[in-house]
Amino acid sequence: MDIRSTTDQDLDVFVDTLHAAFGLFPDTPVEGRGVWWSAFEMDRGLLAVAADGRPVGTAGAYSFELTLPGEVLVPAPGVTAVGVLPTHRRQGVLTAMMRRQLDDLRARGEALSVLLASEATIYGRFGYGPATCTERLTVPRHRAALALPRACGADPDPGSVEVLRRSACGDLLEEVYDRYRRRQPGALSRPRRWWELGAGQPPVAEAPRHVALHRDADGVPDGYASYALADRVLTVDETVAADDTVFTALAGCVLGHDLVEKVVFRHVPPGHPLRWQLADHRAGEVGSVTDWLWVRLLDVPRALTSRGWFTDGELVLDVDDPFLGEHTRHLLTVRDGTADCVPTDRGPDLSLDVRDLGSVYLGGTPVSTLVRAGHIRAHRPGAAALADALFRAERPPHCLHWF
Repeated sequence: MDIRSTTDQDLDVFVDTLHAAFGLFPDTPVEGRGVWWSAFEMDRGLLAVAADGRPVGTAGAYSFELTLPGEVLVPAPGVTAVGVLPTHRRQGVLTAMMRRQLDDLRARGEALSVLLASEATIYGRFGYGPATCTERLTVPRHRAALALPRACGADPDPGSVEVLRRSACGDLLEEVYDRYRRRQPGALSRPRRWWELGAGQPPVAEAPRHVALHRDADGVPDGYASYALADRVLTVDETVAADDTVFTALAGCVLGHDLVEKVVFRHVPPGHPLRWQLADHRAGEVGSVTDWLWVRLLDVPRALTSRGWFTDGELVLDVDDPFLGEHTRHLLTVRDGTADCVPTDRGPDLSLDVRDLGSVYLGGTPVSTLVRAGHIRAHRPGAAALADALFRAERPPHCLHWF
């Protein structure tokens, strides 16, 4: 078996092999637009070829930026299109592709990579850890009244909301999303090419949607909710908002829609205050809390020194990377929001697998949780609590982008 890089000439074979691996058939693109795979970057693809010349596996990556705590933007290849034909599973094809891909990413100088996992048991063995999660929130329309307390003296939203068709406001959505993702830890960029091709899921895809667009007091767009109504269920694809006030205004718009039995928010950050804003606290039903973005560190010192930090302190991290056969020990020192990470012979404060380091990297998973789960070993009292304080983010990480 051979693992080789792909070119634009391999697109049809790559797409056919990938779809066959998942038992699917490719949609027919309209002049190259409107299908989720139209934004593939074939210079980042891999094709596994059997000895007889047949393609049997695929793996690819997109070129994204990831927002880290501290509003730091870093390159983050988004691993995608990973599949092996049923005839060649459990023969080492996936492992060979993933090893080759990690080597290629390192050769490009990339410090980390990300993915969305189709199954939760696949990618941990390759060093990926779940770093963000998302919730589905369902609210019955007849119990959807908001009751916003005035005890804190908050001013009413000075902005406005208008309803547009997706086809009429694509450029505005791109603009609003790009400003949002630059401030939100865990968010990924959406390259211009995605919007131009309509690649991905709504509202990037050009499927019919209504959009509640929020503008601030100066008329500048600063939030939107993309939604569709079918069988008296209003489903919100995603809500992008500059702050909680904007989110509340958009939620109020869709929750007040006529001829609706229930409203489903597909992607709500864990711990979001919307449930507390409902007059009936029990009305908001949280369902399908799921992992979303998985993170894999490729260069531990560079990844750790890239993000922002909000507490001073130091920890010795003993990091095991069994898939790449590496074991390293680092002294992480944080002062005034900046980290230094160097090799050390000091005894460890924490011992952990690189996948668990990926899980805590964005601040969404407390280190102490993984200590209690038996994933991370704390070697001294107080080490887990210090790590919790060090790794926290300014706000919970959340990723909306599907790839």
